[in-house]
Formats: sequence, C-alpha cells, structure tokens
Amino acid sequence: MSADGRGPVLIGFDGSPDARAALTFAGELLSGGDAVVLSVWEPLLLQSRAVALSGMVVDPGAVEKDDEAIEAATRTIATEGAELARAAGFTATARWQPGAGPVADTIIDVAGEIGARLIVTGSRGLGGLKSLLAGSVSDRIMHHARRPVLIVPRTES
Repeated sequence: MSADGRGPVLIGFDGSPDARAALTFAGELLSGGDAVVLSVWEPLLLQSRAVALSGMVVDPGAVEKDDEAIEAATRTIATEGAELARAAGFTATARWQPGAGPVADTIIDVAGEIGARLIVTGSRGLGGLKSLLAGSVSDRIMHHARRPVLIVPRTES
C-alpha cells in the first residue's frame, strides 16, 4: 500500500507500442504515484503439454532452457517498463513472472496480491479468428477483475 493508504497501480506491460502508450497515458492521467509494472510469460511447459497431447514428442530439457531465455527477456521488458513508468512520473518497480494459465488471470491475481487500486493495460486489438479462439488479455481483465481497469485503445501508427 502507498503512504496515502491506496494500493499501487498495476501496469501490465509487454513492451509493445500499445503497452507503452497505455503506461504513458496512465502517468499523465494519474500524475504518478506508486506503480508495479508487470510482465508475464507463459511457460513453454504449459504450451508443450498441448503439443504432447497431440502425439508429438517434447524434449523437457530444451523446454527448460527456452523458458530460462524467455524469463530473461521478460525481466528485461519489465525493467524497461519500470524505467518508462518512472519517466512518466510513477514511483515504479518491475515485476516479472510466469503465468499458471492465461496471462490475464496472472495479472488479475497479482492485482489482488498487491492490493492494486487500478489495473492499466493496452488494447492490442486482436481481430477475427485469433480473437475468437484466444480472446484478448484486456477483455478478460475487464470482465474478470474485481477492481477498476483502464484499457487504453490501440494507438495509430
């Protein structure tokens, strides 16, 4: 909790232009405050279970090595996001972690864990079949989080 008794803002950050725009907008709108910049990855082991069920062979050693590389990249993204959040006026910390399921669920769980007063995310605008099959992180957060959510729409390039 921050000094004023309110929890930090949780900013879901994947390094995309839309995530950057959401972080910057939140800084302007909220005039800073405490923030946690969260980057989440889905472990390849979870992804490889679906492949294994299809009958393909999965090398657990290769999966573990790839997960370590993905974790390192995610840590870099979260750290960069925290630096951007500080430039936007937040007192920000970086956090990265694997998801145990959908990325949105991990964001929602972390928001509860840290007592976030707001979740901020960009809208990547998945369209068509991909959206139908995968759903969007921002849409899932909006419908399942039990706290305020700020979704910043897709930026024009």
